[in-house]
Amino acid sequence: MKYTMDEVLQFVNDNDVKFVRLSFCDIFGTVKNISILSEELPRAFKSGISFDASSIKGFLNIEESDLFLYPDPSTLSILPWRPQQGRVVRFYCDIKYPDGSAFEGDGRAILKKAVDAALNMGYKIEIGPECEFYLFEEDEKGYPTKIPHDNAGYFDLAPLDRGENVRRDISLTLEQMGILPECSHHEQGPGQNEIDFKYSDAMSAADNLVTFKSAVKTIAHLNGLYASFMPKPLKDFSGSGLHINISLSKNNMNLFDKVKCNHYEEAESFIAGILNKIKEITVFLNPLTNSYHRFGMHSAPKFVTWSYQNRSQLIRIPAADGIYSRMELRSSDPSCNPYYSFALLIYAGLEGIKNKMKLMEPLNINLYEADEEILKNYETIPDSLKKAIECAMGSNFVARYLPQKTLKKFFSAKTDECIQYELAENKEEFEHRTYFYKI
Repeated sequence: MKYTMDEVLQFVNDNDVKFVRLSFCDIFGTVKNISILSEELPRAFKSGISFDASSIKGFLNIEESDLFLYPDPSTLSILPWRPQQGRVVRFYCDIKYPDGSAFEGDGRAILKKAVDAALNMGYKIEIGPECEFYLFEEDEKGYPTKIPHDNAGYFDLAPLDRGENVRRDISLTLEQMGILPECSHHEQGPGQNEIDFKYSDAMSAADNLVTFKSAVKTIAHLNGLYASFMPKPLKDFSGSGLHINISLSKNNMNLFDKVKCNHYEEAESFIAGILNKIKEITVFLNPLTNSYHRFGMHSAPKFVTWSYQNRSQLIRIPAADGIYSRMELRSSDPSCNPYYSFALLIYAGLEGIKNKMKLMEPLNINLYEADEEILKNYETIPDSLKKAIECAMGSNFVARYLPQKTLKKFFSAKTDECIQYELAENKEEFEHRTYFYKI
């Protein structure tokens, strides 16, 4: 349910809300928050709550350190795992300078511009993320281990699948927060799980994904487990992907519906636009050195190709009709900033439509088993974070849609990450130390 400011204040008064969390993402997709008493909420709506932006990596320097959080009333959600007396609610916030102008690095503001660009062209974008994660045991002090919660495989049942009850708790929690889970199941890796939630508009989808990751980690911990969204936490098993399903509608018609039969040019050009820019935006879809260990194995793509239903491709068109018709991008992973990622995908697709790009022929082969003579004819996505950074830094497309200040700080941080990785004697230990406890 979407709330107005007046409805929020009434809700807070009527439901014994004592604490309010103001949440936002940094430029790397890490969720941050500050708590205020509910009595401060009217002030937050009117003039924002200030915070030290120089302490948020990638935001501001110390000589210009003040930014303000303005809660978006439509994102109100109770945190079900907090006490029922003296309740806690959460809002996602818009980030602004002291003069009220938007902070250029605010992912929600960047995504809103992309959504508006689509609407101005007559298109409605809806997104449904499919997010995989691992459940690991915690030690006696509650710290995460690398011991998987179970040894089950794809679609296995309890008792082999020991994540069944945790997924149930997560799904019920999400439902209480206004996010509608569609299905949940055990994935291919030991302790690996997936919960899919209903598609929505792009902004809600990004907000919901951030909420989803927070809820999964919290409910897992309450069950004595650690949830990891690290792209490749176990070297010899499946990585965790974030499959991004996108539908494109015009005049209330889903352009991906029966696209195989009807060949809607706009839908095909949208896909062509994403394929055309995928190498330039990969660093935002896959922002860790660890991200690149997934590609080319265990159902993760490597080549810039597409097809119908074929899960070895970068983009596929699943077998679905009506409102469920969509394209699915299979390369991205859960460590990305969803606001930046969704915005860049939308812009890439729209440029494909503007330029009436022709979609290459579908590749209907299993790319994991194809002959090298065939594969050498196809482009690949970058196979390392270093190469992905280079592609993005040379991209006029990326520079057109993401602010220069933010890009400079993002590239600087990621370049440092690459250098540390290359210098590390034990690269697996470096990634474990750098990512496992944070992602």
